[in-house]
Amino acid sequence: MKDPIGTLGPTQQAAVSFPRPACNPPAVSPYLDAALEEDDPALLAAALGDVARAKGMTAIARETGPGRESLHEALSSGGNPELATVQKVVRSLGLKLHVTP
Repeated sequence: MKDPIGTLGPTQQAAVSFPRPACNPPAVSPYLDAALEEDDPALLAAALGDVARAKGMTAIARETGPGRESLHEALSSGGNPELATVQKVVRSLGLKLHVTP
């Protein structure tokens, strides 16, 4: 995944880049989809963190419940967010998680 913010390692680079500062659902969906395709939970956490920081981590924290610092830590490349946190953050970004065959 191409990482415009510089938080991902070289093995986690891909062709999709995050269109900063736009954080509307159509703009971030390809970025988060690419992170999911890598099958790396740390990469997904970091990608969600990128998007949350672009929207404003304080605003996301207010909408989702955990404190800003806790959310920032959970949504870093070394973070391990709970599924409930991922769901809340995704929802606060105006997106939905879904499974396809």
